[in-house]
Amino acid sequence: MIMKQDEYQAAQAFDPLDMQNYRIEKLPKREKTGFEKWLAIIGPILAVLSFILFAFVIKLPFLQDIDSLQLVSEEAKKAYEKLGPVAFTRTNEMMLAIFIASIILWITEAIPNYLTSLILIVTLVLTGVLSEKTAYAQLGHPVMWLNIMSFVLASMLVATGVAKRFALWFILRFGKNAGTIFLSFIVINVVLSAFISATTAKAAILLPIFMVIAAIYGAHGGSSRNNFGRSIVLQNLMYINIGASGFLTGSGANLLAAALIAGATGSAVFFSDWLFAMFPIMIGLLLIGYLLAMKVFFPLSPGERLPQIEGGMARLRQEYEKLGKLNRQEVKSVIIFLLILGFWSTDRLHGISPTAVAFVGGIVALLPRIGIVKWNDVDIPWHLMLFSAGAYTLGSGFSATDLPSIGVNAFFDHLGISNHTPFWVLYLILTGVMIFSALIFQSKTMRAMIFIPIAIGVASRFGFSILSLALPVAFMIEHVYVLPFNSKPAALLYETDQYSLTDTFRFGFTVMVIAWLINIVAGETWFRVLGITPNGVFGLF
Repeated sequence: MIMKQDEYQAAQAFDPLDMQNYRIEKLPKREKTGFEKWLAIIGPILAVLSFILFAFVIKLPFLQDIDSLQLVSEEAKKAYEKLGPVAFTRTNEMMLAIFIASIILWITEAIPNYLTSLILIVTLVLTGVLSEKTAYAQLGHPVMWLNIMSFVLASMLVATGVAKRFALWFILRFGKNAGTIFLSFIVINVVLSAFISATTAKAAILLPIFMVIAAIYGAHGGSSRNNFGRSIVLQNLMYINIGASGFLTGSGANLLAAALIAGATGSAVFFSDWLFAMFPIMIGLLLIGYLLAMKVFFPLSPGERLPQIEGGMARLRQEYEKLGKLNRQEVKSVIIFLLILGFWSTDRLHGISPTAVAFVGGIVALLPRIGIVKWNDVDIPWHLMLFSAGAYTLGSGFSATDLPSIGVNAFFDHLGISNHTPFWVLYLILTGVMIFSALIFQSKTMRAMIFIPIAIGVASRFGFSILSLALPVAFMIEHVYVLPFNSKPAALLYETDQYSLTDTFRFGFTVMVIAWLINIVAGETWFRVLGITPNGVFGLF
């Protein structure tokens, strides 16, 4: 009886319209399921056994005759000349063993992902796959610095209230009913995607706002789930990730993919190039996702279209009015972001990298007296940075050993596939593997590190332009919204308890398949016009 009284008091104390109740640190931690607990127990055992088997026991034929295969990576060619075929074969065996063991630990989440990355880095050093200088230097990878500076700039938006002000203003101005509220979040996410390179930061900014709106429409999660709650959270999850696909700077994984392609082709992929190719496709996908959610998967009943809490939108207006008039600091932060976006979008003209532009923006934001935020106000998730460093080090190991291209060549040789295989067969396979790999892998960075080099290797083997296969594969990076472990925003929003695994899989997988089909159609049409795929018209790339 006492417990029931406590629960009643807690429920009475909880204000569903208070945005502070939906901050990340206040979300309840989801208990692992029995299957997840079992995976966590067996993960380390499988990882150790896999490492031993592939490093010392199993001898794969295609790694034993490595001197007969064509190497793509310049680092691999130098390593082969330095080590000779026997030692180079041994290095590739170690690389494969480390990769498989790391994948098992990442997927099973037996230990924290950042710890798996640290183990991976030092193992690559101890086994001689990479030198200490190369392995440890990945923490200073340009994309790492872009991520760090992006969190500085995102913290500036949060500290000044600009992001919250914009989102609230847009909702109050255009979110007149349930349908237009969802459309408003499309616009909000696209705008934030242009400025913020961290999808987790976007999720953290928007979560309190759409959770309050969910409460206004009677969606409280758990046993009180309704289609409004399912739709607003899952649509935002999709918008956050797909929105990033329209911009080269939408995420660090996009930039990493572009860097890998530039390294293989000798020419840069510019912000404007990526924008021209992917922005219209991104907008189309967001609208398709909106229609699928509203008309097919989570249609709103007449009752769900009406606010359930009297004066709910007035509460949002109060939150907006609390921000007061636009102050000097907010104006400065808007100017900084507009300048950053301007330099990003004109990189073809001045040649300054997106990382360098973000660097300058971060420095200005932190400058004493002139700047906007102090270092203690900056929220950088260092565990994510360490996790990313491990993925970059893994990619460096792939480059040094050329394992992806060696594996690709062996795979096609084993199947007896002719070097005259049509381009579109390879296009379908590579883009399909990239997008559906998101169902298994947790890191966009890791997928970019694995599948972009594979696309480069396939293009080189079959004599096609590297850009024609590698760039469409890169365009598939951001589709990480199907299952909770597919991305950090997916894991974060699953904690809201507004939807089930079945809900997110049905909706997310359908959008994913449609995204792949659109990519295929674009390969035959829009990408041809831009000169990405063969028989291009304009030759912009």
